[in-house]
Amino acid sequence: MNKLLTTTGLLLGVALLIAVNITSNTALKSARLDLTANQLYTLSQGSKNIINSLQEPITLRFYISQKLATNLPSLNSYTIRVKELLEEYQRLSLGKINLQVIDPEPFTEEEDRAVGYGLQGVPVSEESLFYFGLVGTNSIGTEELISFFQPNRAELLEYDLTQLVYRLANPKQKVVGFMSSLPMQGSRMPAFLQRGGAEPWAVYEQLSKLFEVRSLAMDVDSIPADVDVLMLVHPKALSDATLYALDQFVLRGGRLLAFVDPYSEVEAPQNDPNNPMAAMQQSRSSNLPRLFDKWGVELVDGKVVGDLNLAKKVQASRGGRPIVIDYPVWIDLNTPNFNKDDVITAKSDMITFASAGILKKKEGAETQFIPLIETSDKAMQIEATQLMFMSDPTSLVQNFKPEGQFTLAARITGKVKTAFPDGKPKVEKNPTEDTHEETAKPEEKPTEQLTESKESINVIVVADTDLLDDRMWVQIQSFLGQKVAMPLAANGSLVTNALDNLSGSNDLISVRNRGSFARPFTRVEALKQEAEAQFSQKAKELQAQLEDTEGQLRKLQNQRQDGNKLVLTTEQQQEVERFRAEKVKIRKELRDVQHELQKNIEGLEAGIKFINIALVPFFVGFAGIFFGAYRLRRRQQLKR
Repeated sequence: MNKLLTTTGLLLGVALLIAVNITSNTALKSARLDLTANQLYTLSQGSKNIINSLQEPITLRFYISQKLATNLPSLNSYTIRVKELLEEYQRLSLGKINLQVIDPEPFTEEEDRAVGYGLQGVPVSEESLFYFGLVGTNSIGTEELISFFQPNRAELLEYDLTQLVYRLANPKQKVVGFMSSLPMQGSRMPAFLQRGGAEPWAVYEQLSKLFEVRSLAMDVDSIPADVDVLMLVHPKALSDATLYALDQFVLRGGRLLAFVDPYSEVEAPQNDPNNPMAAMQQSRSSNLPRLFDKWGVELVDGKVVGDLNLAKKVQASRGGRPIVIDYPVWIDLNTPNFNKDDVITAKSDMITFASAGILKKKEGAETQFIPLIETSDKAMQIEATQLMFMSDPTSLVQNFKPEGQFTLAARITGKVKTAFPDGKPKVEKNPTEDTHEETAKPEEKPTEQLTESKESINVIVVADTDLLDDRMWVQIQSFLGQKVAMPLAANGSLVTNALDNLSGSNDLISVRNRGSFARPFTRVEALKQEAEAQFSQKAKELQAQLEDTEGQLRKLQNQRQDGNKLVLTTEQQQEVERFRAEKVKIRKELRDVQHELQKNIEGLEAGIKFINIALVPFFVGFAGIFFGAYRLRRRQQLKR
């Protein structure tokens, strides 16, 4: 009887376990518990807002070569993460996102469609291509795609996916207003007379392909309402009316990318034949102090930054002879100098600045000042006037004294007040204008003045204009009569990334870098580094002893009087034998270090396996036995 009850209880337990699994798989499918360090599987609030605001359904086609992925351990875990994150987007959309997972096997229609969409296939064998991309379409047929999920952008995966969804939900091409006092759009003046050339700059041509660029004059008194982002380059002596237009544009939610400069090398001063020195003395600086004061940012007046650690090498002359020296005001910035938590700079490559300025947060400002690009911690402030008349760049190196780290580009966010509390500035009418013609124009409806921003502003300020010049980041070549730009630095990508980011909604901008997906075995790496340090120390000891013994041998050879230096003496033979014995001893110690490393790693691995395989199940089983015994005892007490 007891045996029958035991068997029945066991079968009931198995049936109950299966039932619980089936029920939880259906009823608790939407339940989520993300215990990863960087909350990799939890979408940010900005992504959730964009998903919840979808008005029309969109379709996401996730192309993944699943069979090939299982043979690529380095990518397989990432493919699983991408798929699970896409499923989270679908779940939160409440039916607005239709997710299709497609395996484009070789020589199938699915592979042909993947190629037709423009997805990138990576060859893994002679006959197979590995596909790992995403194609999104909306109800009007607009297509957006990620040709291949690059593992080096794992930290930006959520941003890339949310951006794709946002573009499908808002397919209209963004309008970028463009204001520049530099000839970035090209000039009718011959190239030998106009610095910067007669052709449009490469960065301007790049923007024209990605956005609807609308040129605005430097003396505008209003920014069109349909401009999403304004790119302002080298604003010099702007009128109050233009400053007011910029002020109101930012207050009403417009995004601004501003390039200011304490010394613009690319600016070509106006030449005066009667006074050749006048061109050299003309100011080449630009600034927005009245607006910056309200936004909580300051451009240090009359100072450029120098950094010997990041300096480019240039040709100079010393004593009539050509030399190559470090030019500290021309600097190449790399990954350590970029804000890895901001999507604009998180994955940037080298960016070149020239005679850049210094940005800092204004004392007492309530806005948030987020550095995007910074120098090393051994940079120096240099008077901009030194660059005007400097004939010998070696003087900058000789007088260089490191002072600290400085900010070259920053993002400004937060609520601000207007720089024009007294209202719109009055514009004096030109008496020579035809008053009759003016009265014939229809009267413009006055716009309401904003005294403070309704929501957080989003402004990016870059303290350099020379980085936009072709000579700083691109090499122009001619191929079959066509102009081809070969990038040497990522200056153009910085501009397009900034405009692309600013043209999105506040929700999209709020999506940040989520941290690294890879979780390295830090304890194992520490053990390896410790062993390598010991190994390196032993190797140095061996090399030092080898050199010492060789020196002793040479000394003994030189001390021989019979002239026969090719035959070893008894003393030399003893010295050689001693070294050989010592060499064997040290090599044994080196092997011991390697064996000890392997033992430590194996011990750590065994401990982890024990915890996962034995210890955790033991505690679960113990808890079950304890709970069962507790219930049995309680039943017995109730029977009594």
